[in-house]
Amino acid sequence: MSSEETEKTGDTGEPGKTDEKADERTDTRTSDPAPKPDPEARGLRLVPVLLALTVVSGLIDAVSYLGLEHVFTANMTGNVVVLGFAAAGAPGFSVSHTLTSLAAFLVGAVAGGRIAVRLGKGSRRTWARLTLAAEAVLVGAASVVAFAAPDATATVYTLIAVTAFAMGLRNATVRKLGVPDLTTTVLTMTLTGLASDSRAAGGSGHHSPRRTASVIAMLAGALLGAWLVLHHGLAIPLLVAAGVVAMLAVTASGRE
Repeated sequence: MSSEETEKTGDTGEPGKTDEKADERTDTRTSDPAPKPDPEARGLRLVPVLLALTVVSGLIDAVSYLGLEHVFTANMTGNVVVLGFAAAGAPGFSVSHTLTSLAAFLVGAVAGGRIAVRLGKGSRRTWARLTLAAEAVLVGAASVVAFAAPDATATVYTLIAVTAFAMGLRNATVRKLGVPDLTTTVLTMTLTGLASDSRAAGGSGHHSPRRTASVIAMLAGALLGAWLVLHHGLAIPLLVAAGVVAMLAVTASGRE
């Protein structure tokens, strides 16, 4: 066999041996590197995380509405309506409490927006976990205040301001994350989409399970929160809410 044929075939002419370069070429063609695991996918997916946060919103609004003189700290749509009631002099509503909630929520949303600008271009997993950790600390602090001074006038304003700030921070983050149909605090558009996109309305009903789960989650949180407020006061439901968010802060992933 000529030297040219040897180079083409990789045969050295010696029994049982082949050209090492030919083996290397074969190995390169046949061996594929193992895919690297996606660090963003580690942990609990964002959809169940946001559904759990929707439960927490129900808890928080049960605390604020039933225990803080008819004010919302998670649902700002309802809060604007409540402000109108209070401004008209309707009994049981407070302009100062409602304005405190609205102002704290807006400040929290600004903070959430600035955090999104700083962290949003990097790891979504890190961004989500840090924001959830901040919310857990804030709601936990509110629980401590409720335990320490449940009857103080300053406690009412402190709980309103701290929980509303935490909800503003979270809402800004959830909005930037952009997971469809899971706002965690309001259900008006969720219910609208559930009905208007349903098969009864001629739609595909594609997102119906997610939307239905969101409604059930809010209802469950409100039910649990109301029961805890009526039987155990304000501190326990806030502590439960802080514990749930803390667990999410250490388990959330960056993927839907």
